[in-house]
Parts: sequence; structure tokens; C-alpha cells
Amino acid sequence: MKRNIAWILIAACCATAQAQVKLSPLFTDNMVMQQKADAPLWGTCEAGRTVSVTTSWDKHKYEAVAGNDGKWLVRVATPKAGGPYEITISDGTPVTLHNVMIGEVWLCSGQSNMDMPVNGWGQVNNYEAEVKAADHSNIRLLRVDNIMAMRPQDSFTTMKGGWQVCSPSTIAPFSAVAYFFGRDIEKYRDVPVGLIQSSWGGTPAEAWTSGESLTELPEFRGEVERIASMPENKDERAAKYKEELTRWFTSFNSNDPEYRDGRFSYFATSYDDSGWDDTPVPGYISNSKYDAFDGMIIYRKVIDIPESMAGQKLTLRLGKVDDDDMTYFNDMMVGNTTGPGEIREYVIPADAVKAGKAVITVRSIDTGGLAGITGYDGQECRLTAEDGTTISLNGTWKSRMSSPLSLLAAKPRDPVNDAKNACVLYNAMINPLVGYAIKGAIWYQGEDNSNRAWQYRDLMPLMIEDWRQKWGYDFPFFMVQLANFMQRHDQPTESRWAELREAQQMTAETLSGCGLACIIDIGDANDIHPRNKQDVGHRLALQARQKVYGEKVEASGPVYRNHRVENGCIRLFFDHTAKGLAISDGQQLKGFAIAGPDHQFHWADAVIDGNTVVVSSPEVRHPVAVRYAWADNPECNLTNSANLPAVPFRTDDWKGLTYGNTSY
Repeated sequence: MKRNIAWILIAACCATAQAQVKLSPLFTDNMVMQQKADAPLWGTCEAGRTVSVTTSWDKHKYEAVAGNDGKWLVRVATPKAGGPYEITISDGTPVTLHNVMIGEVWLCSGQSNMDMPVNGWGQVNNYEAEVKAADHSNIRLLRVDNIMAMRPQDSFTTMKGGWQVCSPSTIAPFSAVAYFFGRDIEKYRDVPVGLIQSSWGGTPAEAWTSGESLTELPEFRGEVERIASMPENKDERAAKYKEELTRWFTSFNSNDPEYRDGRFSYFATSYDDSGWDDTPVPGYISNSKYDAFDGMIIYRKVIDIPESMAGQKLTLRLGKVDDDDMTYFNDMMVGNTTGPGEIREYVIPADAVKAGKAVITVRSIDTGGLAGITGYDGQECRLTAEDGTTISLNGTWKSRMSSPLSLLAAKPRDPVNDAKNACVLYNAMINPLVGYAIKGAIWYQGEDNSNRAWQYRDLMPLMIEDWRQKWGYDFPFFMVQLANFMQRHDQPTESRWAELREAQQMTAETLSGCGLACIIDIGDANDIHPRNKQDVGHRLALQARQKVYGEKVEASGPVYRNHRVENGCIRLFFDHTAKGLAISDGQQLKGFAIAGPDHQFHWADAVIDGNTVVVSSPEVRHPVAVRYAWADNPECNLTNSANLPAVPFRTDDWKGLTYGNTSY
């Protein structure tokens, strides 16, 4: 009898444990819920069970019945900002969430500049002091783990399993831009702030957009269908990708005039590459003809393998290559990688290593901006044997341009590891968040779409509207415009990054509830991840404080409104002049270029006249257009009295470098 009673008790305990509700990582201790909202809470339990939710701020009890799939959802009425509170959820076995705050919740997304931590793989200015001072118990942090999916997901995982209280021990790996934005909101609004970071470096906007919405753009329909057809199982997906890649290589190689009898002629050590260009490795190619070229670039290095290395397995260490590579040792492909930020380290099998001359060939696809084998930070590119013998690969390589991007069939993206695939990040890192009550979103992305900036004019508004439709309301959305980056040019030039900035500005002006934080003055020519993230967060917060919270602050630098041609000059009119236009460094205005009917731009003389700028040049008798800060890394200094930089602009609408480019 005693044994039977014991088994009954054990069975009852097991049944109770199995029945306990399961919650998304959105709902944990330390969470922040949006104030004054009908905020959803959801989870799963045994089908058909009644779930009760009790909130400590008003002692109200809400109930829902789990459906056949075990899912349930309730909406709770949240009060004005405050806390801490408790929420108890029960289907018979209670789960209590402690230290819950009510305040303002912001979703923080984008690529690496949003992903860049206060102190981690990147380090912001004064990071040690910033970490030490990050004692903000009213700021709460939730960082979504990086994962991709072929179908929209309901579940996700997070750093440390859920919400963390902001402190010196938790802030270091969190998004610096998000933190500095949230710090300002907490300071100026005196409310708890919840920050949800869902970001991934080196990813394009289409990866963050639902497949359902992407099909509205014809150029993405095929890719969306491809992703939807992929198996859920990773091994099956990898096998399918291998088949795709084999077909692509066969087609791609057969179109190369130097591909004969199953190999490229430049794989031979005897190949004459004397007519090729000399290129430094590691480094970017500083050559104007390469600057204007996007497509296949061939890099080649002939080396001597000593007898002592023959028959040993070798490791080829190239570091980073801008952008994608297919790397060969003699005529053997030893590896291929997508993305300029990825480290290339490939193994050469022992039976392929013979004494004498050998050739290393890198066939790289440059998709925009700079190109080169950029190597490591502080390490040499090298070939290393099992016994430690090393051959340095630093120095002069040979390179030449091959097929332009417009003639290359798009390489299939890896559906197992490549986060650039259309809709895969929306599926895994946004869809599970949909419905959680948020005040708005901040976004820092665009670098990965710069080669398709014209397309971004349609893609970025589509993504914003996609998210808003999924959430069911038009929440505020604030973007960071691309910073100044890369080398400067002596003369006015076309620029993909300028075209991307223009697309961002057009989105901010076209969609209601949107805003733009211009940071054209705080970038870094040599680093795509500028360390001054404090001002980035501050300028985003200015947008929110003005447009969401109604504070009387200036949130933008001067924004071009219109112009008038006057006696060989062009007079420019601006909005957001605050108490007047100004020059940041006290010198003469820089960054203005002017063109006549021939569409050829020349550096211009520019002077402030009241709240206008008058632009002219002795080389342009009949001006028709002006551009300002229209370059990758412009030298520019127009601000307003609030010391906020003028937003780059142009008065013309002439087709740019990325017009019609829809392939990555």
C-alpha cells in the first residue's frame, strides 16, 4: 500500500511538472513591459488547460485556454512607468516573474555597427570608463542569439537566458549604440527602458524582411522560393547546397576564356603574369581602375616549396579577403568563403604538397567599395607546415580584373551558414518577437546593401512597413545614416555609399514616424566600425525625444529643402537650421560641388547667407545642380547652431552607380 501511494505521488508530481507553462525568453525576471499598453504575454502548456496571469500592480487576474497546439495568449493592461512588480502565470503550477519594470521598450536591430558591443570584438571610445559607469538598474537588456531559419519561428534563445539588469557586469557584450540610446531615454524621460538587441554583422536588409513581403519585389521572388524549399535538416540542406554549387561552378567556369580542359591556364606555375598589376598583400588595392570595378578579381602568387615541407599538410592563412573568395593551391580548390570580415584559413592535404614551385590563386568577387587580400591585424599571411615551417605570403602579388559583376551569375548562397540569405534572420530573430509590446525600433544597417543602394529605396521602406504590419501598429522607426568611411578623393566623384545615404534619407522623409540620425562627421576612414558610438546613440535619442516624446529639442542638422538659380550661383534653402547655420571648424565651407549642363561636378565656393548657402564656381558658368558631402568619406563642415551636421544631399536626380543593380 505504501509503495502504491508513493508511486501515485511521484506520478502526480511528474504530471504537474509536465503541465507547467513554458514562456518565451521575452518573459523572464527583470523584463520591461511597455507602459500604458495592452501588452501580450504568451507561452505553451498542455492543450486545453486554463492559464491564469496575475499582475501585482493591480492584482488583476487574466485567463486564457490553451489551444490544441498548446499555445495561449493573454493581454494585460500595463500602468504608467514604474516598478518593480511581479507577474504570476499558472496552469496549476505557478511561475512568478520578479523585478518586472514598466517603461519604454525599444527593438534595436541591424548589422555590425548595431551589433558592436561596448567592449568585446569592438571597443567604443573610453570603453573601460563606460563599462565601469554602466550602473543603471532601470535599464534592462535582452540580446537575441544569432541564428537563421528557413521558416518563421516561434522560439529563440538569448544571452544568459533572458533579461539582464544593466550593470558593469552585464553591459560589455551588449550593443553600444542601443545602450547609449537607452541611457539617454532613461535620463531625459526618467523611465525604465527595455532594450531588445537583435542584430547580426555583415547582413543585408532583405535578410531581416519577411519572405511574404519580399515577394513584392520581383528580384527577390526566386530567392524567397529557394529558401522556402530548403529542408529544415541542416545536413540535407548542406547536400542540396553542394549540388547547387557544383552546377554554378560548372556554368561559371565554362564562361571564362582561360578555362580549358577543366582548369584555368593561370594555375600553371609557368603562366606569364608579367602583364598583371602588382598588388600589396595584405592591403587594399589603391588603384583607380579597381575602385570603379565590381566583379571577379584574380590574385596570384608563385612560391617555392622546399624539400622539408614536401608531403606535409599545410595551412594556408590569408586572413580577410574583400569580398568573397575561391582559393586554389595549384589546380586544387582548398576553400571558399563569403564576406569581407571572415578569416580565410584553408588546409592543403599532404599528398598535394610537392617540392618546387607552386601557385596560390585567389579568385575573388568584389561586390562594391574597396578590394584586396586584407589579411590579419598584426599577423602575416603565411603558409604553415605541420612541423611549424612557415612561408610568408606578405609582399607583392599579381592581380588582374576579370569578369564584371554584371556578367556574373549570382553564386548560390550557403543556406546553412550564410546569414545574408533573404528572410532567414526575419524568420529566426524577428518573427519570435512579433507582438511583444514595443515603443519603437532603432536601426543601424546599410553597409551590406551599398552596392544596391538604388534598390534600397524600395527595400528599406518595405522592411519597415513589413515589421509594422506584423506588429499591428505603426511604431516609430529611427535609422542611423552611414558614417563617412574609406579614402578621400581629390575631385568630386560618384559614390555608392552616398547613394545608400540618400536612400536612407528618402525613407525617413517618405514614411511617417521615421527619422534619421546623421553621423557623416564622426566616422573613421580606416574602420567601418567607428568607435564613437556615444554620439550615435545620442543622435538617435534626439529623434525619439523630439518625435515620440514631444521634447523641444533639435533632432537633426540642416536638411536640404529646395534651391534657386541666381546669376551664375545656386542658393540652397534648408530646414532644421535651429538658430542658424554654422561651420563646425570655423573655416570656409567644404564639401560642396557644382555642375553645369554637362553634368561634370567641380568643387565649389560656398558661403552662408542667413539661413541659406550660396554656391558657385568660376568653372561652371551655367550651374544646374549642387551636391554636398556626396562621397564615401566626404570632407564637410556645415552644421546648425545645435552642432548637428548637415545631412548629405544632391539637387539632381541623375542615375547613379547602383542604378539597376539588383544582384549582390
